Amino acid sequence: MLCTTNSETKKVELEEGKEYNRNEPGKCGIFCAGFSERTEREDSLMKIVVLAGGTSTERDVSLISGKKIYTALKENGHKVVLCDVFLGLPGQETEGLFEKEIDWIAGISDISEAAPDIEAVKAMREHPESGFFGPNVIELCRQADIVFMALHGENGENGKIQAAFDLWNIKYTGTDYYSSAIAMDKALTKEIFQQNGVPTPAGLSFRKGEEAKDTVPFPKVVKVTTGGSSVGVYIVKDETEYRTALDEAFTYGDEVVVEQYIKGREFSIGVMEGKALPIIEIAPLQGFYDYKNKYQAGSTVETCPAVLSEEKTKEMQAAAEKGFQHLRLKTYARLDFMMSEEDGSIYCLEANTLPGMTPTSLLPQEAAAIGIDFHALCDKIVEISLKKYA
Repeated sequence: MLCTTNSETKKVELEEGKEYNRNEPGKCGIFCAGFSERTEREDSLMKIVVLAGGTSTERDVSLISGKKIYTALKENGHKVVLCDVFLGLPGQETEGLFEKEIDWIAGISDISEAAPDIEAVKAMREHPESGFFGPNVIELCRQADIVFMALHGENGENGKIQAAFDLWNIKYTGTDYYSSAIAMDKALTKEIFQQNGVPTPAGLSFRKGEEAKDTVPFPKVVKVTTGGSSVGVYIVKDETEYRTALDEAFTYGDEVVVEQYIKGREFSIGVMEGKALPIIEIAPLQGFYDYKNKYQAGSTVETCPAVLSEEKTKEMQAAAEKGFQHLRLKTYARLDFMMSEEDGSIYCLEANTLPGMTPTSLLPQEAAAIGIDFHALCDKIVEISLKKYA
């Protein structure tokens, strides 16, 4: 990863009543003074389960996110267990597990260039047909003060796990089940953006077997409605590529979105508690920001804060905050944007309710640009997520 982020940790000091430019490194209008310091935390140390893995196409990304989150929270002093939500803890007694010294991240390897073989993952569990949650997962999570959701993609970001946890009275990080489900559905997200004045590319959605009334001109984008990490996303230039892309996209799900292709610069904006973080620009060295370019070091140049005019910065941050609001999101998320090279118009593509926390992920870089190191970011996510239950 080639990154121009200034990640030097600074203490954020705020003077009452003073406004700060959110894109100025080391200054922040969002977080509390002294947030970067962790010297008065003895009373706030918790038992935390970092939930990762699963059966989505983003499984490998989730495990790396979980590994980094686990390490940070443990170094912050919390009692932490990392658990694969699907494989679980077979034969493991959960009582007293937080007190045991176990290396929970042993064996987690780097992200490969290709998406994982999910059928092979399912074969690793003795009874994969018995349900999504692996052995002892619910029992362990019920003993925790909070579950840190390091899951990405389907059955992680689609609200199903969040809804199950609500029924079990298990606290978790991130937004609630309802907004998770809305934001995971790219077709529904586009409708909400269109209805509420959030700029987004023109497009439509249809299900497998339907006769599509597709009026989107070439080039255009085909993407599965519930995918992530750009898996199942295709940029097509003609009818032949379009038909091939539809066939492949429908292998990931029963509904696709077809939308206007925006040629230009790509950006992403984290939003925490409704307020936008500094904008990060993403410039892949080859192709577009696909699975490989997202997670293979050296594939992309990322600049944070992005080099934009003050006017364009405010416009894009306001659109991110508006999208966050109308999707009914809580705690934190990340919204992705394109800016047209023709006229500078901005377009919000989608929202990610559990942004990646890998070494190449965008949200930690945006936080670092205002002096929030990764350890402090993990604690902050826990802190603001607990407000859902206040």
